[in-house]
Amino acid sequence: MALGAALGLALTVPGVASAHPGETPPPPAKQPVATGWGGAVSSVDPDATRIGLDVLRRGGNAVDAAVATAAALGVTEPYSSGIGGGGYFVYYDARSRTVRTLDGRETAPAAMREGAFLDPATGLPIPFDQGVNSGLSVGVPGTPQTWNTALRKWGTTDLRAALRPAQQLAERGFVVDATFRDQTAANATRFDDITPTAKLFLPNGQPPVVGSVFRNPDLARTYDELGRKGVDWFYRGGLGREVVRTAQRPPVAPGADRVFRPGLIETDDLARYRVLDQRPTRIDYRGLDIYGMAPSSSGGSTVGEALNILETTAPPRMDEVGATHYYLEASRLAFADRNRYVGDPAFVDVPLRGLLADGFAKERGCLIDPDHAAVSPVPPGDPTAPYQRRCAPSGTPEATEPIEGLSTTHLVTADRWGNVVSYTLTIEQTGGSAITVPGRGFLLNNELTDFNFAPLTPGVPDPNLPAPGKRPRSSMSPTIVLKDGRPFVAVGSPGGATIITTVLQVLNGRVDRGLTLPQAVAAPRLSQRNGAATEVEPGVPASLRTALEQRGHVLKANPEIGAVAALEFLPGGRIQAVAEPARRGGGAAGVVRPEN
Repeated sequence: MALGAALGLALTVPGVASAHPGETPPPPAKQPVATGWGGAVSSVDPDATRIGLDVLRRGGNAVDAAVATAAALGVTEPYSSGIGGGGYFVYYDARSRTVRTLDGRETAPAAMREGAFLDPATGLPIPFDQGVNSGLSVGVPGTPQTWNTALRKWGTTDLRAALRPAQQLAERGFVVDATFRDQTAANATRFDDITPTAKLFLPNGQPPVVGSVFRNPDLARTYDELGRKGVDWFYRGGLGREVVRTAQRPPVAPGADRVFRPGLIETDDLARYRVLDQRPTRIDYRGLDIYGMAPSSSGGSTVGEALNILETTAPPRMDEVGATHYYLEASRLAFADRNRYVGDPAFVDVPLRGLLADGFAKERGCLIDPDHAAVSPVPPGDPTAPYQRRCAPSGTPEATEPIEGLSTTHLVTADRWGNVVSYTLTIEQTGGSAITVPGRGFLLNNELTDFNFAPLTPGVPDPNLPAPGKRPRSSMSPTIVLKDGRPFVAVGSPGGATIITTVLQVLNGRVDRGLTLPQAVAAPRLSQRNGAATEVEPGVPASLRTALEQRGHVLKANPEIGAVAALEFLPGGRIQAVAEPARRGGGAAGVVRPEN
């Protein structure tokens, strides 16, 4: 029997096989670290991780497992991901020893213009909340085509088989935990404004109770049809027409508190959508090859530039205060350049080579004062100019920091052959646009709010303004690190613009600060994005806070930054999967054959 057929018949959610028909098993236990052989999966959700591991156990590869895991997250993490959104897929192919990427970012409709988010009466940007809760913010989804493209290029099974375990999960349901309930409660006043959203996520008008079983039969049917009919059903067929109708005329509930603006998306926009197979970004950092996403994501360029700055300025071993200071300052400078230069390369001439050049990193790094924090916003540099060993900023500081939604999800997979996937996907805000496609069980994204509503600095070209067919700039940073040409670490995170600083801090901790990967993931986080203040989690020690403040850092509390999923290849052929021990309720790491 072909592998695809075997997977299609055999894949089940762990524990379901022994249950009575229709019975939902208890939630699988979460563990943040797992070490062993044969492959690994890490995600924020134990059901999704178990599904990915089952794919690997039955002969699937890392790509098969990644798509199956992502589809399961569309069930259990519907406010962060799903077929109504998009994402970025980074893949290491063990046979060719190359890294490839898929840009599955959402695109703006053909009817969207630069002033789409401006109030026609005033010429000023509409309130951000009105952009989020709106058909206007719905971009052309890229996730279904990303899954199909990844499987066709690098997988061993087909979309129907990859979707089947998630379909079964949606039918039988999962046990509601505190994170799911809290996210629902936080969005309840949005969700009850849209009839199908309230019906699905607010049973009896209330968030689901912790310990209850949440089923999504509409999504199960949608996955079943998508598997049977293929992605053309989404991009050129009936499901696409339903998506367009819903975005253009959001199904607003009687008595809704909000006015949901009509969307601009048309069926032709869906038919024109393409996932982009493109080269990754790459830098050499202390002998390691760091691969990430090129624009339209700013993740690879900004993480890469910040690491280059650290390599030119900070020794690999420093005390905690010094290392943290240099990490924050490198991030501050890299974000200044990101905001000025990075956008969709189909519309903007992004100086990617210059941003990742060692000479440019030296010019930027020499601006770091080892004893004093810079005052944000710092001006961008000029990555297009030849390296002149100068130490002076150029340009005008950006006036404000762009706003990005914090909700996304990330997963990593590896198989017994050494293939690796690092995949970040999203619907933008927690709960996306709040608009559920009637009878389909999934939310539509509000990804177009990642565009700047107006130029950040009047009179200065802005690379991230809306345009027809344009992909909004993203901070998603799925990353794969090679050592001597072989996989070493794969990492990524949700968190809007804090994704970049989270990935950067984990890599800095693992490579430079002597931390194990579990320690680097668990460590309390700080995030500086060329803003007035540096965000800090509660776990940052008081002594470190005081020392940073003495150097001029302005600190602001943030209860939670990021939610990492990562893995590392260890000696002896072992793989260590790592997930969050506590953030976002804790993640779930697993390996095919545990060492214990």
